[in-house]
Amino acid sequence: MNLNDFDFDLPEGRIATRPARPRSSARLLLADGPTTEDRHVYDLPDILRPGDRLVLNDTKVIPARLSGIRWRDTGTEIVKAKVEVTLLEPQADGSWSALAKPLRKLAIGEKVVFSDNLSAEVTALEAGLHLRFNLSGTDFDAALNAAGAMPLPPYIAGKRAADAQDKQDYQTIWARRSGAVAAPTASLHFDEPLLAALRDRGVTMSFVTLHVGAGTFLPVTVDDVTTHRMHAEWGEITAEAAAEITATQAAGGRIIPVGTTALRLIETAAGADGSLTAWQGDTDIFIYPGYRFKITQALMTNFHLPKSTLMMLVSALMGADRIKEIYAHAIEQEYRFFSYGDASLLIPSQT
Repeated sequence: MNLNDFDFDLPEGRIATRPARPRSSARLLLADGPTTEDRHVYDLPDILRPGDRLVLNDTKVIPARLSGIRWRDTGTEIVKAKVEVTLLEPQADGSWSALAKPLRKLAIGEKVVFSDNLSAEVTALEAGLHLRFNLSGTDFDAALNAAGAMPLPPYIAGKRAADAQDKQDYQTIWARRSGAVAAPTASLHFDEPLLAALRDRGVTMSFVTLHVGAGTFLPVTVDDVTTHRMHAEWGEITAEAAAEITATQAAGGRIIPVGTTALRLIETAAGADGSLTAWQGDTDIFIYPGYRFKITQALMTNFHLPKSTLMMLVSALMGADRIKEIYAHAIEQEYRFFSYGDASLLIPSQT
């Protein structure tokens, strides 16, 4: 299975740099078995069946991108220089792992000042950059929210800087558990009127948590995709969510994750027979063609990057040839791609 099997040509102008407004006005490519329809996200209540259950990721994106000034006392002078930092994840000792530009000029013990009340000390470099901040808890959250910017994906950040609007746009309306440095982007299409309409239709919802890491943007660098190793991300399925999903399965409803993060989490936690119980831990599950889905019966997701692990995942769900047809249709019909782009609802033929 070669990396080039998951490649396609995308015109530059199809990469969305801002989301649709209102959120649910984004276009929706409905791929139901061999049938393809052009719809909108607000059509979901007409498309889904009463008794279907959506699985939603309630992770909250932190404003992880920080601009700071590093301070180093050489003994004869104070050296100051700009540094750009992207936080990755908190560590057990209270520090944060992070990326920095330029990294090579940082030194252990050096202080980086991000705002009048937010600073950090460099505590480790050899196994990756670690920063220990001067604040913690809600004080840290408030200072980070004031000083930080949303960590937009490289294909957006390369076209424009993150701004205040992104703090709203790049966050789901149900986000509650801080820890992600990338959004579960399929969920960005939902607004309150859509949720109300889905409930009226008899579509139920369960919330799970997967903190999306920066590794989601790392490219696949091996030709034989089966040898690729995924980055690990922390997730949790509560006993309540597991019971809800189990009850829907027993009643004959479909389990439809919204986004590949929710899908990867429930597939990680599922038993071989499709059973599900409470689960917590790291997942590095890699789904590519040949994978047998245990719980997932359909998927709502955005359009993904060429040669990405997510292209491999949707190819596993729908079949590689069918995905090529779907993406060719999306390009021809001028759908908007990637994180702020349009959505698809992928329903394999057997469901």
